[in-house]
Amino acid sequence: MSGNVVRIAVLALLWGSGFLWIKLALTGLSPVHLTLIRCALGALTLLGLAFAARQRLPRGRATWGRLVVAAFFCNALPFALFGIGERTVDSGVAGVMNATTPLWSLLIGVTLGTERRLTPVRLLGLVLGFAGIVVIFAPWQQTGLLSAGALALLGAGLSYAIAFAYMARKLPPDGAPLALSAAQLITATALTALALPVAEAAPHLTLTAVVAVTVLGVFGTGITFYLNYRLIADEGPTAAATVGYLLPVVSVGLGALFLGEPLTPRVVGGMAVVLVAVGLTRWQPQVPANCPASSAGGLATPK
Repeated sequence: MSGNVVRIAVLALLWGSGFLWIKLALTGLSPVHLTLIRCALGALTLLGLAFAARQRLPRGRATWGRLVVAAFFCNALPFALFGIGERTVDSGVAGVMNATTPLWSLLIGVTLGTERRLTPVRLLGLVLGFAGIVVIFAPWQQTGLLSAGALALLGAGLSYAIAFAYMARKLPPDGAPLALSAAQLITATALTALALPVAEAAPHLTLTAVVAVTVLGVFGTGITFYLNYRLIADEGPTAAATVGYLLPVVSVGLGALFLGEPLTPRVVGGMAVVLVAVGLTRWQPQVPANCPASSAGGLATPK
């Protein structure tokens, strides 16, 4: 049990610190350059892990075509949006916004009619979740929810929700998850490279930016996928879900500790409301032992 706790803590620290590294990398990189380097380093890391595991990249054209959609919504777009958002919004708040992905997933399911079990408890969670977002951004102060940074962060969470819904239907596990994720990040790197001509400025590399984007790409994008994959394989999805609930706490704590971001009652209270809301949206009523039960997935986290 202690080993499981350590693995969860390490994964939460690596993943939750990603928002801190984004903030530091932006001191010398534009969101586009940051996304490009992050995806490339993550792809190289996963390629090495896939090679060690003797997993091959997919070969079918249909799979690569689906990877284009997955890479855009799960990597290229949200990574860039988090970079844009963190230019003006604290890294801790960005981490909290990442945890809203299940709320968006439920809202998409309700809108499309694919969500068949919208119980009162889950509906309450949906309402509370977006109320928590309002509390965090305080639209009655300055620009609030209408700021470009806030909208970018909300868009990133929505993008993840779209990606996970698509990937669950179009990219089922094929026995080579490391190679498939490496291929996805390769595709995301290529997609981001197409945006280089419209990037705001050439990178102004500093030691801080280089170290930050390297840690973000290798550990926050590549290694974390492998650790999460192993955690799910060894301990099941419930343990992995625990990591998702810890990410906002880690991001808020690191932002306050290393960047001096204000740990205001409004941010802490809003984060607590969002986490409770996400828990409610994932609540499933208990069923008798002789009835089949669907397994609950974990919180969505950045690849």
